[in-house]
Amino acid sequence: MDPLGAPSQFVDVDTLPSWGDSCEDELNTSDTAAETLQENTVRSPFLYDKDISGKVILWKGDVALLNCTAIVNTSNESLTDKNPVSESIFMLAGPDLKEDLQKLKGCRTGEAKLTKGFNLAARFIIHTVGPKYKSRYRTAAESSLYSCYRNVLQLAKEQSMSSVGFCVINSAKRGYPLEDATHIALQQWFRASWGAIINYAEHLMEESCGPLPPEDIHTQEICVQFQGVHRFLVRLVGTVRRFLEIHGETIEKVVFAVSELEEATYQKLLPLYFPRSLKEECRSLPYLPADIGNAEGEPVVPERQIRISEKPGAPEDNQEEEAEGLGVDLSFIGSHAFARMEGDIDKQRRLILQGQLSEAALQKQHQRNYNRWLCQARSEDLSDIASLKALYQTGVDNCGRTVMVVVGRNIPVTLIDMDKALLYFIHVMDHIAVKEYVLVYFHTLTSEYNHLDSDFLKKLYDVVDVKYKRNLKAVYFVHPTFRSKVSTWFFTTFSVSGLKDKIHHVDSLHQLFSAISPEQIDFPPFVLEYDARENGPYYTSYPPSPDL
Repeated sequence: MDPLGAPSQFVDVDTLPSWGDSCEDELNTSDTAAETLQENTVRSPFLYDKDISGKVILWKGDVALLNCTAIVNTSNESLTDKNPVSESIFMLAGPDLKEDLQKLKGCRTGEAKLTKGFNLAARFIIHTVGPKYKSRYRTAAESSLYSCYRNVLQLAKEQSMSSVGFCVINSAKRGYPLEDATHIALQQWFRASWGAIINYAEHLMEESCGPLPPEDIHTQEICVQFQGVHRFLVRLVGTVRRFLEIHGETIEKVVFAVSELEEATYQKLLPLYFPRSLKEECRSLPYLPADIGNAEGEPVVPERQIRISEKPGAPEDNQEEEAEGLGVDLSFIGSHAFARMEGDIDKQRRLILQGQLSEAALQKQHQRNYNRWLCQARSEDLSDIASLKALYQTGVDNCGRTVMVVVGRNIPVTLIDMDKALLYFIHVMDHIAVKEYVLVYFHTLTSEYNHLDSDFLKKLYDVVDVKYKRNLKAVYFVHPTFRSKVSTWFFTTFSVSGLKDKIHHVDSLHQLFSAISPEQIDFPPFVLEYDARENGPYYTSYPPSPDL
C-alpha cells in the first residue's frame, strides 16, 4: 500500500489514451471518408470500427501496475514460473496470492484460471499457460496460444469484467521463437539494432515475405525469428479483435502492456486489425496474412477439416472419366444434407410444419445457415458486384443511425449472379446491422431490368441474421411508382412480417430531408436531376414532414 499522501504507483486505465485516439489522419470526419468507402471495391475483413478501436489501449509498462478489473499473468502448468511478469505480480500482490494459487492445483496449457488481485490495483488476476514451442509443431502451438487468449477473454466475459490488461503470453521461457533466437542469434540481439528488425518487418510486408535483406548473418537470423514472433502476435491481435466484434458490449477496455522491444511490433500490427480510419483500413489490407483464422480468430487447418465425397474410395480422375463416359450430372454431389454435415432437411421441415421443433432449435439452425453464407461472403471475390456501386454506406439520420443507400438503377438483375449479390449484401451489412440503421432505396428511373423479384427479396429476408431485422428502423422508398407501391404492399403483407410499418414512400427529396439531412447522403447525380425536374430544386433545410 502507498503511504498516505504519496502518489500511487498504479496506473488507471481510464487515464490512458485509446488506440483509436492516436490516429493522425482525420478521415472519419471529412468527405474523404465517404469517397474512400465508395471507391474501394474490396474491404478488409477487419473493418474500421471507431467503437472497437476505442476499446483498445497500447501501453508501454508493467501489467502489474494497471488499475483495471483484471490483469493477465503468464505462467507454467504449476503456476510457479519465475518470469519478469509473474515476479512483478507476486511482489505487488503480496504473500496471499501464493496461498490462493495452491488451491487451484495448477493450470493446463491453453486454460485460464482466476484468483483475487489482493494488494494489486486490479481486482482479479487471470492466470494462463502458454504452449511450449517447437518449429515442427507450430500449428499446435498457434492453436494453444489462441486458446489462452480466448479463454482469458471468455472468463472476463463470464465475470462481467469491464477492463482487462494483457501481458505478452508467449514468453521466452516457454520455448517460443524468441528463446530459439537466444541460442542462435539473441546473443547479438542487443548488439543488433531493433530498427533493423522493424525495417525487415516493413520489407516483409512490402515484398510478401521475399528474400532476407543482405545484412550480416546475425541480423538475418534475428529476422527469421522475428517472422515467428510476428505470426504469434498476429494470432493474439486477431483473436482479441474477433472477440470484441462478437462480445464487445461486455468489455470496455483491453490494454496491451508491452515492453520497449515489443512496442514497435505492436505499432506495426495493430493497424491491420484495429484500423483507426478508412484510409488506414485500406492501407493495411495488403499486409494481412493469408491465415487470419475463422470468424472467432481460431486457426484453421484445411488438412484437418472434414471432407466428404460421394465415392471416397474412387480416384478423382476415374470419377471424371466415368462422368464423361456416362454423361451423368454430378452437380448434386456435395449439395445434399449428409455432405453438408446437416440433419435430414426433409425431416426438419416436417417437424417445423408439425410444430415439434423448438424455437431455440429453429434459431440455432438459422444461425448456422447464416454463418455459412457469411463465411462464403468473406472468402469469395465480389469485386464485380461492388463495382456496380448499388449499395454503400453514407452518413447518419437525424437520430444518429447509420444510413445505407441502395441504388435500384445500378442493379442489372438480368445480367448478374443474384446469389453473389446476396453474398455482397451480407458482406457489407454484417457489421452495420449490429447497431440501428436505416435504408434509403432510390427507385428513381429504374426499368423492369432493375426490379428485384419477390422470391429474391424473400430469400434475402429469410437468410439474414435476426440483428438485420431488429436494428432496421426505417426503409425510405424514394420516387416510387404506383406499381412499386402495390408490389411493396403485397410483399410486406403476405410474404414477410414486421416490415410493413417500417416502409415510408417518399415522393420527393423534400420529404426525405425531414428525416435525413442532405449533407448526410451521397446522391447519384441522376437522382438529383430527376427530383429537380419533377419537384423543383432542393435546399439545405426544410420543415419536418408529418408523414415521416
